[in-house]
Amino acid sequence: MPYVVTEPCIGVKDKSCITVCPVDCIYEGDDMVYIHPDECIDCGLCEPECPVSAIFVDTDVPEQWHSYIEKNRIEAVKLSGG
Repeated sequence: MPYVVTEPCIGVKDKSCITVCPVDCIYEGDDMVYIHPDECIDCGLCEPECPVSAIFVDTDVPEQWHSYIEKNRIEAVKLSGG
């Protein structure tokens, strides 16, 4: 179950999550950060670091932000070059 960054991150991009990620699977986009679901090892270190509570396990993403599950996949793949 990978983690997903959702709407509250837009415009914030605190990057604390990037700092603690042991596998560097969080990528910075133009307006927010994205977690690459195929690279995420589900360690959970990023979630408590987010100052705006934007990070969720993919199965716990609130209904209004479900589109961010696929958005994370698409954007992280683009940003990672793969």
